[in-house]
Amino acid sequence: MKMITKVYRKLVQTLFLLLAKKRCIAVGMDVCVNRYCEFTANTIIGNNCHFNGMRCNGEGKIVIGDNFHSGRDCILITSDHNYDYGNKIPYDHTSITADIIIDENVWIGDRVIILKGVHIGEGAIIQAGSVVVKDIPSLSIAGGVPAKEFKMRDSNHYYHLKEERQYF
Repeated sequence: MKMITKVYRKLVQTLFLLLAKKRCIAVGMDVCVNRYCEFTANTIIGNNCHFNGMRCNGEGKIVIGDNFHSGRDCILITSDHNYDYGNKIPYDHTSITADIIIDENVWIGDRVIILKGVHIGEGAIIQAGSVVVKDIPSLSIAGGVPAKEFKMRDSNHYYHLKEERQYF
C-alpha cells in the first residue's frame, strides 16, 4: 500500500509540473509541485522551487526566485479592478496591474496572500495567514494583516549556509 501511495504521489507531482511548464514563461530545474497550482502565462519560476498549492491571478508578471517554498493555499494577485479613475462605480472593466517579484530562498507559509506591486527580498519568511501589501526586506521575518517585519534572520548564519549551498 505504501508503494502505491508513493507511485501515485509521484504521478500527481509529474502531472502538476507538466501543467506548470505548459502555462508559465519559464520553469527552472528541480521544481516540485506537490498540489494543484494555477500559474499565469506571465509567471517565471526559478530552480529548486516547491509549491504546495498556489493560485496566481492577474495580468502582471510574477517572478519567483530559486529555492522558493510555499505552504498550502497561497494566492498571488497582480491586478485590481480600476475603482479610482474608472468610468463606472464601484469599478469599471479596466484593471490596475503591477508585478510581483519574489527573490531567492523565500519561504511563505500556508494561506499567504501577496498583492500587486510587492517585492519580497532574498531569504525572507512570510508567516502563515499573512496578507503582503508592501515590500518585505531581505532576511526579514514578517507576518500579519497587513504583513509587517517583526524579526530579522541571522545574516551570518544565512550567508554561511548559502555559501555552503545548503538548500532544502
